[in-house]
Amino acid sequence: MCELYMKDIISRAGLSDRFYVESAATSSEELGNPVYPPAQRKLNEHGISARGKTARQITKSDYDRFDYIIGMEESNRRSMLRIFGGDPDDKISLLLDWTDRPGAVADPWYTGDFEATWRDVSEGCGAIMRRLVDERS
Repeated sequence: MCELYMKDIISRAGLSDRFYVESAATSSEELGNPVYPPAQRKLNEHGISARGKTARQITKSDYDRFDYIIGMEESNRRSMLRIFGGDPDDKISLLLDWTDRPGAVADPWYTGDFEATWRDVSEGCGAIMRRLVDERS
């Protein structure tokens, strides 16, 4: 949800040529699978297509490919630190760290509450977008 929403707000701002956004799992359970159907429905409610998006796993080389590496909750951060062998360039953060209320994104896998997750994702992505546009202006 986060990747697709971030791409959507970047596109609507006319900034697609200035940003590259990609998501990757820290585990292997869903590799190759499309976006989870309830998440697809939530994205569709907001006019965002998940067509063609499949899960891939984060790799050690991703650390050098991206300026920011953003997880949804603390176990993501721990997994990324393990995969990357640390965070020497201070690239890793959690999505809600960018907001006024740091913490974990509501995990709909366990709660089934995709609306709460949507609120967290939209708040976090909006905060990132505002900060990055300010930095690059």
